[in-house]
Amino acid sequence: MLRLVLTASLGAVALSGCAASTQLGRSDLSKVAGRTYVIVGASSGFGQGAALRLGQLRGNVVLAARRADLLEEIATSVRASGGQALVVPTDVSDPAQVEALADAAARRFGRIDVWMNIAGVGAVGRFWEVPIADTSRVVDVNLKGVMFGSHVALRRFVNQGYGTLVNMGSVESEVPLAYHSAYSATKAGVLSLGRSLNQELRHAGRGRTVKVATVMPWAADTPFFQHTANYSGHADRMVMLDGPEKIVQALVWASLHPHEELPVGWKAQAASTAHHLLPDLTERIAANIHRAEIAKGTPTPPTSGSVHQPMQAGRGTDGGVRARMKAEDAATKAGVPPSPQGPEKGQSGP
Repeated sequence: MLRLVLTASLGAVALSGCAASTQLGRSDLSKVAGRTYVIVGASSGFGQGAALRLGQLRGNVVLAARRADLLEEIATSVRASGGQALVVPTDVSDPAQVEALADAAARRFGRIDVWMNIAGVGAVGRFWEVPIADTSRVVDVNLKGVMFGSHVALRRFVNQGYGTLVNMGSVESEVPLAYHSAYSATKAGVLSLGRSLNQELRHAGRGRTVKVATVMPWAADTPFFQHTANYSGHADRMVMLDGPEKIVQALVWASLHPHEELPVGWKAQAASTAHHLLPDLTERIAANIHRAEIAKGTPTPPTSGSVHQPMQAGRGTDGGVRARMKAEDAATKAGVPPSPQGPEKGQSGP
């Protein structure tokens, strides 16, 4: 089945052309210095990686997430590499906190040039078996949080005459994935939001100077997998995970070269193209592969992960998922059943 997907994907790439290159050019490296970036979801994963990279390029980085202690650690690294940093603990699902974040950034640096909505949570399992409170929270963070951040940022960008909004979508914005129903629904909403906002900006005469980009990566190895709510009975897995550095590079590139929709890498581009050509077949294949991958995962008890409360685990850019999957595959090949996995310290139960 995987061979079929790869063959279909390569065919789709051949039909659609190569994925857009997000390699930073020499001139790009100097454009970040002195620009002010607000990163919502900066404590781990793509957000942390983007913050550290922007710091290396001497940008002004405003770090927002729930884990204040971790944000302070990242801020120290940003400053040590030559950038400036401001920590503003924020729950993106609270519009008042998002408004306060923007105010704090403007007070400290005078303006906001780029706003990145990267915060996201997920819930794995059959839709009807995931508690509705978890599903509601996924919508609050992934969709309403992006709308709150977009509203705050665009009001400022329209008034000042320029600015770039970068929203984190997913390949699931185009290809909904079974057992990720709420997550897929929110990411589809993020893509639709970006499309409509660009049209509104065009009609308002701001389309040339105020841009909205939706970055759509393939699944990547980040702490997202540790943080997700999980009611599938097994640790979540995804086929052919990308490294987080690819998406981090795309985020920085998109801040300088905003594209309305940016599938990251050939796998995301192929999946998107295949879904446009053969939507039902693409969804069926994706669902079959994901179900098979989940079955290989380490047995785990039900958990709400970090959906409602932040957790101590998962503090880096990389999530170690590829190493865990490799160990699971080796155990399966050796005929050794994987040991059940308990909740991480600080992780809330169902």
